[in-house]
Amino acid sequence: MNEDVRLTAWVRGRVQAVGFRWFTRAKALEIGGLSGFALNLEDGRVQVVAEGPRAGCQALLDWLREGDTPGRVDGVTEIWDTPRGIYESFAIR
Repeated sequence: MNEDVRLTAWVRGRVQAVGFRWFTRAKALEIGGLSGFALNLEDGRVQVVAEGPRAGCQALLDWLREGDTPGRVDGVTEIWDTPRGIYESFAIR
């Protein structure tokens, strides 16, 4: 079953000022079918919100955890929810 979902992930490590949001957006577009955003937080983490098919969101989460990301990822915390359908594309904020 591949219903649409909402993934919110908080990525910690050296993930700001290294192109992390740009690469996250590029990966989301490469996966396809995802909308949402990547946002730098004041505490040094990056928040990633993605909506779309569960398989696509899971692929993005796997990449955030284990992919060839810029910087250094020390850990990822995520929650799953129902999509809100308010994003038209995947943006950098």
